[in-house]
Amino acid sequence: MIVRATTRAKKIVTLNVQPGSLTAAFGEQTVLVYDRAGRLWSAFFFGCTFRRGLDGGVLGKWTEHGQRERRRLDRSEAALIVDRSAALMSDLADGAVFDAPPRAVQEIETLLHRAMRFTALVARADAEHFLRVYWPLGILPPDQYLALVLQMTEGCSFNTCTFCTFYRDRPFRIKSPDEFRAHILAVRDYLGDSLALRRGIFLADANALVVPQKKLVPLLQVLREKLAELKGLRGFKPNAPVPLFAFLDGFSGSKKSADDYAELAAHGLARIYIGLESGHDPLLSWLHKPGRAADAVRAARAIKAGGVKVCVIVLLGAGGTRFAEGHVRDTIQAINSMALGAGDLIYFSDFVSLPGQPYGQVAERDDVEPLTVDQMHAQRRAIESGLKFSGAPPKLSAYDIREFVY
Repeated sequence: MIVRATTRAKKIVTLNVQPGSLTAAFGEQTVLVYDRAGRLWSAFFFGCTFRRGLDGGVLGKWTEHGQRERRRLDRSEAALIVDRSAALMSDLADGAVFDAPPRAVQEIETLLHRAMRFTALVARADAEHFLRVYWPLGILPPDQYLALVLQMTEGCSFNTCTFCTFYRDRPFRIKSPDEFRAHILAVRDYLGDSLALRRGIFLADANALVVPQKKLVPLLQVLREKLAELKGLRGFKPNAPVPLFAFLDGFSGSKKSADDYAELAAHGLARIYIGLESGHDPLLSWLHKPGRAADAVRAARAIKAGGVKVCVIVLLGAGGTRFAEGHVRDTIQAINSMALGAGDLIYFSDFVSLPGQPYGQVAERDDVEPLTVDQMHAQRRAIESGLKFSGAPPKLSAYDIREFVY
C-alpha cells in the first residue's frame, strides 16, 4: 500500500506499507525502512545506505569512483543514524495528513509511533535483548539474510579452517529439545511483529546438520510442534511446512545417506549449503579444511537424491598463486561431479583478509602470494567456463561476506 503524506511543513513524504515493513521516502535523498515492530532496518542519506543489524551494528555502503565501498560504523556513528531517523519519523508523525482511508491511517500512525520511539537508547537496549536470545551470528548465505534464524546448535563442530574467524572461542554445542523449544519461544517474543519481515527458517550455527540423525530428527519435530508460535512469519500457512535451510560441511554430509536426507526433506529441509571452498585436496589440507573434495561430492549427490536442493560455496583466491591452477582445475571437476541443476546454487566468495585469521600467518610462513581482486574475478570466470550441466543449470552468484548484516 502506497500512501502520500503531507507534513505540517507542507512537504510530501511517500509511505510504502508492506506486510513486514514501513518505508518512508522523504524525496530521493532520504529513505527510511522500519520493520513492523519499529526497529530501524535501513536508512539512505545522500547517497549512502546504512543497514542496521539486530545486534546494533550498522554497515554503511556507498559508491565512490565507480567502486563499491563499505564500512562498519562505530557505536557513536550508529547512534547518530538511529537518532536522526527517529527524529524524521517523529516529525512525520506530528500532524501529517495521509491520503488514505481511516483504517489505513490508523495502521500507519501505529507504525510511525513505533518507529519514532526507536531512538539510540532504545536501540541499544534492543540489541542487548537480541544477545540474550542469540549467540552472536557468524554468517549466513546471501539468499538467507531475511530468514528467521534459529540456533539449533552453537558454534562450529570443527573450527579449524584458517580463513574463518566467525566461530572462534565458541565451543560447539547441540541444544537439547527443551533448550531448542525455549529458544524458539524466546525468538518469537523478541521479534514480535517483525517476524513478518522474515521468510523461511535457517538452522544455525555453522554446521547445524552435523547433528546425528537420531538427535536431529527430534529437534526438527520440536520445531514442527512450535511452528504455530511463529505464525507471524512471512508466507506462514497453517499445517503447511515452512522451508528450512542450513549449512553442512562435505565431510560430515557424506556420512548421511539419501534416505536420511529424504527424512529431513519430509520435515521441510529445502536447501543445504556446502562450503566446498575448493576441489583441490592439497589446498583443502593447507586451509585446514576437514575432509576432501570427494566427501563434498558424495554429500551433494546424496542430498539431491534425497530431494533436497544444494548450494556449493567456492572460495576464490584461496591459496594464492601457489594453488591457483589446481584450485581451478579440481573445483571444476568436483562441481561437475555433483550433478547440480535447476534450483541449486553456486556462490563464488572472494577471499577477504580479516583480523585474527590464522590464514595470513600461514600464508606468510609459506610465502604464498595473494591474488588480486582482478585475478580472483578471472579465477571465477575460469571455473565457470569449465562447468557443464546436463539440464537446466544452477544459479551462479557472488557472495561477499562483508555485506552480511542480520
